[in-house]
Amino acid sequence: MTRSDGYLLDNRQSEAGQRFDAFATLFDPTTFRHMEGFGVGPGWRVWEVGVGGTSVVSWLAKKVGPTGKVVATDIDISQVASVARPPIEVRVHDVGAEEPPGEGFDLVHARLVLVHVPDRERALRSMIKSLRPGGRLLIEDADPALQPLLCPDEHGPEQQLANRLRHGFRKLLADRGADLSYGRKLPRLLREAGLRRVEADAYFPVTSPACAALESATVRQIRDQLVTAGLATDEDIDRHLANVASGTMDLATAPMISAWGRKG
Repeated sequence: MTRSDGYLLDNRQSEAGQRFDAFATLFDPTTFRHMEGFGVGPGWRVWEVGVGGTSVVSWLAKKVGPTGKVVATDIDISQVASVARPPIEVRVHDVGAEEPPGEGFDLVHARLVLVHVPDRERALRSMIKSLRPGGRLLIEDADPALQPLLCPDEHGPEQQLANRLRHGFRKLLADRGADLSYGRKLPRLLREAGLRRVEADAYFPVTSPACAALESATVRQIRDQLVTAGLATDEDIDRHLANVASGTMDLATAPMISAWGRKG
């Protein structure tokens, strides 16, 4: 799937569930606001791409009800298999390499997915192909190059260390084929793909307990890769995790850019 050693943030690792919980706290309100604006409701057919955790599909299942359907796909469904009951259908699927798991969807959504997919162009075409005429596409992806710092207020050694480790994380992602400036391209890409009424916005928290939880889980998950690549020492990581746990640092995320449009 990727250029070097596979996907960096494996869903089967113990920290993955903690990361998904943090993503839900941080980003679900934005995602749900957009979906509410589309009018998602009873009877809708929805494809949730790269589902990861359960929060979005569970919310969608309540919205579409027993007459609707939510197809939840990922290359690894270990975190979401527990909710595989009507109206939710869970499938193993690689959006960048396989045909869509159906057609005539009213809504297709992917959050923090395409930035990691090597064949992003094919994945985007696949999602648009699966929409019914008038159906909506909502893509939400990070743009770490737009705001690359974990601590935008780098006022001391703790913040400097945090930003150095964040730089290492970005390098690991880039080495595995991630496009760290993908989010900003989404409005143009949706227009070029023929979608109408394209709009976009961006959100990123500057400080939040969920940001700290996300950072701690992420660093523990990629610890071995950071050390092996010479981007940090075990002592650096232990010190950083202790700094995060102290609750005294303002930790941010990369901006999440949401872009949406309607199939003509």
